[in-house]
Amino acid sequence: MTSPGIVFGPVYSRRLGMSLGVNNVYDKYCSYSCIYCSAGHTTRLIIERIKFYEPADIVREVVEALRVKKADIVTFVPNGEPTLDANLGRTVELLKKMIDKPVAIITNSSLLYRDDVRADLGLFDTVSLKIDTVSPDTWRRINRPYPRLDLHEILDGIRLFAKTYRGRLLTETMLVEGYNDNIWEAEKTASFIKTLGADKAYIATPIRPPADENVAPPSEEKIMMIHQVYAEKLGEDKTGLLIHPEKPLYGFTNNLVEEIAKTIYVHPIPLDYIYKLAEEKGLSGEKIVEELVSRGYAKIIEYRGRRFAVPRVRR
Repeated sequence: MTSPGIVFGPVYSRRLGMSLGVNNVYDKYCSYSCIYCSAGHTTRLIIERIKFYEPADIVREVVEALRVKKADIVTFVPNGEPTLDANLGRTVELLKKMIDKPVAIITNSSLLYRDDVRADLGLFDTVSLKIDTVSPDTWRRINRPYPRLDLHEILDGIRLFAKTYRGRLLTETMLVEGYNDNIWEAEKTASFIKTLGADKAYIATPIRPPADENVAPPSEEKIMMIHQVYAEKLGEDKTGLLIHPEKPLYGFTNNLVEEIAKTIYVHPIPLDYIYKLAEEKGLSGEKIVEELVSRGYAKIIEYRGRRFAVPRVRR
């Protein structure tokens, strides 16, 4: 199974509410290969924008899904980096003519040095930018970027975008033990985010199985210390924590095997959540998991004492 589909969910997002996901970039095309990525290692490291799905096909699947599923928002959060999609702007323009839901995107920010990418992102109602660090050395260690990318160019592009963007701007900093979990990193990164005037700056930690097995969240003491730095620089109301698992809320139909297969391609699901979903629908969680594995959709891995269903093709 290479790409299980365009639309998945809805899943509960700690930032956005019930979110219908759009997987507009498949097969792990990305400009980064982050050590903590829950979608696994990047298999196609690129920075050239290319075409994936036709815009009309994405719009049709979203519209069809919203006829039968309840969602607060539609979010472009694919298996790779969404701004690599050369059709992104056209897709959003068409989609917003067809639905009455806000449209969001979660990007790693790496292509914001490009005028066309900033223009495309300006079409979204909510944009979430990854800013894990402003230190080039730490950036290369934690985000493992395409070799020709330059962090200073990226940060300049982020500043340019923030100056003209009129929607809801969010940032997310993923803290990884031993990488960016110190006061110096926190102060530098929070100071940069302050210049953007973002609506909210989120501090996150790995809660799903990461690409690299040795990745772990910092201690609670360090997380609270870094949160305090952000709160002092940005304001308590402008700072949020994403350090606990999402609520087990999914807007799936009764076809749980197919729905879960589409979702874990982007968003691994804990087995206890699958059992709960199955029980709510009068089904056997054990049989659902067994079918996911036997049909080649999923494999089961453990992270920090919890078992997750992840894609069989995950590397």
